[in-house]
Amino acid sequence: MYQGIFEIKENRKIAKDVWQMDLTSEKEIGLRPGQFVEVQLDGYYLRRPISVADATNHSLTIIYKVVGKGTEVLSRMSKGNLDLLYDLGNGYDLSLSGEQPLLIGGGVGVPPLYYLAKELKKQNKEVSVILGFNTREEVFYEEEFQALGCDVTVCTADGSYGLKGFVTEGMKEKEYSYFYTCGPLPMLKAVYNNSTTSGQFSFEERMGCGYGVCMGCTTKVKGGYKRLCKEGPVLNKEEIVWED
Repeated sequence: MYQGIFEIKENRKIAKDVWQMDLTSEKEIGLRPGQFVEVQLDGYYLRRPISVADATNHSLTIIYKVVGKGTEVLSRMSKGNLDLLYDLGNGYDLSLSGEQPLLIGGGVGVPPLYYLAKELKKQNKEVSVILGFNTREEVFYEEEFQALGCDVTVCTADGSYGLKGFVTEGMKEKEYSYFYTCGPLPMLKAVYNNSTTSGQFSFEERMGCGYGVCMGCTTKVKGGYKRLCKEGPVLNKEEIVWED
């Protein structure tokens, strides 16, 4: 874990209630796909955990949904600096992907998969992507994944764009050697039940500290417990325990 001050370069709306913020740092940061940052906002005690959609040695991109007062404040910031904790979480393990990895994202679970897709394409993998949204106006990053050379399927629950239904409908059409997924819990459970290979799941969870001290995001796994902010947020399919 590291702490640093990042300069806001751009903050723009890219879909309904969804914003993209590009940040730069004088320090070298070196983040891995699947990691996240904790954003400090003036007037708020707890930081906001946000996944990393892209990163270079001195920059990163975050994509977030406006769901409360904190993220609303963030959406109004067009310039200035942000205090971030970064290099948080374990990230995805790319070594297990095989030659035809499938990436499955739902809503704001899509962003970390973009950085993952970039790194997998650098390894000359045949990357397929399924993006799931409720409706057409929520769709984002379809063209960005296509520009990487990924085979992209968009699903909308109401059928207003792409394939009608949930991401599991898109999974029926794909051949894959391994999968990576991130999204809301009901989607993750559905992917688990409909997948035919091993894979990695990135869980969305409320986090107090973001680096394993408060124990607030402790989750049961086979053989014990893990802190999703520290030993997660990525878990292997074989260790997941679904609790009602």
